[in-house]
Amino acid sequence: MRFPDQARMTEVTENLSRGGIFVQTDRSFTVGESVGLALSFPGLLDPVEVVGTVAWVRPVSPEAPGGVGIRVLQAEDRQRLGDILSAPGQTRASDRTAAPAEGYRVLIVEDNPHIIEMYSYVLKKLASGELAGRVPLEVHFSPDGHHALQALRSSRFSLVMTDLYMPVMDGFALIERIRAEEALKSIPVVAISAGGPEARERAMQLGVDIYLRKPVRFQEVLETVKQLLHIP
Repeated sequence: MRFPDQARMTEVTENLSRGGIFVQTDRSFTVGESVGLALSFPGLLDPVEVVGTVAWVRPVSPEAPGGVGIRVLQAEDRQRLGDILSAPGQTRASDRTAAPAEGYRVLIVEDNPHIIEMYSYVLKKLASGELAGRVPLEVHFSPDGHHALQALRSSRFSLVMTDLYMPVMDGFALIERIRAEEALKSIPVVAISAGGPEARERAMQLGVDIYLRKPVRFQEVLETVKQLLHIP
């Protein structure tokens, strides 16, 4: 990926959805800053150029490189991202539809009550309309992968947010089960963990859409949910 308006420097795209992009970079950005991007992926002959707004910044740490989350708002640019995701070998995001008539249902899989409280706070703010337009969204919880799998098999969910290290059935096993079952495999999955680079690599190989490292910030959770659910 290049920033065409900034000396055409090349960076690594870490996560991509129709609503935005997370880019690994050590360069400085400011939340709210407008940036132009040129994305290249295998199978595309020419770069795809879009414009986005910096939503949040991840500082450099021993566990992860620095990076910047960019929201893409223009309909034509979102369509360009959709075309990339629809290309052979890209992610499952191209198979997902817009908001269901009955609303969104998010399943949080976490055994730490303090972390559950934070995630719940973010999503309830989103649902109430305090952060944007009112969003029809329900939040459900499971303490481990076993209970989560039962819930997923019995009800419809729009998104799963899971820890990786839990008792009974951990998040790795849960992700593997989700991606193996025909009825579940297209559900977007966010892994949120304090694990190091090995945990991230394993989670990505198993098929998570986005990996966030604890401790996460309010804005990271908010923007990730909005991107994966295609909420403007």
